[in-house]
Amino acid sequence: MSLSDDERYALVSFRIEKSRNTLEQVENILGFGYWDMIANRLYYAAYYAVSALLLQSGYSVHTHHGIIQMLGLHFVKTGLIDSKYGVLYGQLFSLRQTGDYGDTFGLTKEQVYPLIQPTKEMIETIASLILNNYSK
Repeated sequence: MSLSDDERYALVSFRIEKSRNTLEQVENILGFGYWDMIANRLYYAAYYAVSALLLQSGYSVHTHHGIIQMLGLHFVKTGLIDSKYGVLYGQLFSLRQTGDYGDTFGLTKEQVYPLIQPTKEMIETIASLILNNYSK
């Protein structure tokens, strides 16, 4: 997909906003204890932010595994993103898979709750990186 600079900026901005809105959904359902759903929303909040970063940088990825690989290759390995966020993104993906498709048990508060704040930090780190790239 070939995008003009304005179209790319609009799409990247939309994805960051969608990421933040998805995090807001986490806050809204937190009190209900739907840990599978919260894990899903945390993953997708991070997914929208990472996909925005990749898009802004000119990378086209079509699978969730591809996004994980591209994040690691182009941002974690190069030191642009702290490695803890690469690990976190992998954890979120794994928990989302378990929560959405696992048939033997549901996710627990102990598994999911500790990832909320780090996910918020990851998204804001990515948003800042994107903003810095646009302000250059």
